[in-house]
Amino acid sequence: MITASLRAMERDGMLTRTVHAEIPPHVEYELTALGRTLLEPLAAQCAWTRAHLAEPAEAREAHRRRLMPGDGDPVPAF
Repeated sequence: MITASLRAMERDGMLTRTVHAEIPPHVEYELTALGRTLLEPLAAQCAWTRAHLAEPAEAREAHRRRLMPGDGDPVPAF
């Protein structure tokens, strides 16, 4: 899966891939100028995630309790 992600990022111009002909094989990846433009928005997303880490888990649990209150039978939330 990581290989497919890296290849897609290379195809989209987000990073460069350099293969070194040695044994064992060695490959280096580096962000391009375009890829570096994502650093600030990704840092903001990481900061938001750290600040709100518990909230999605709490929402999922509340949703589960609404759908399966004590006996496990789903109850529609109208």
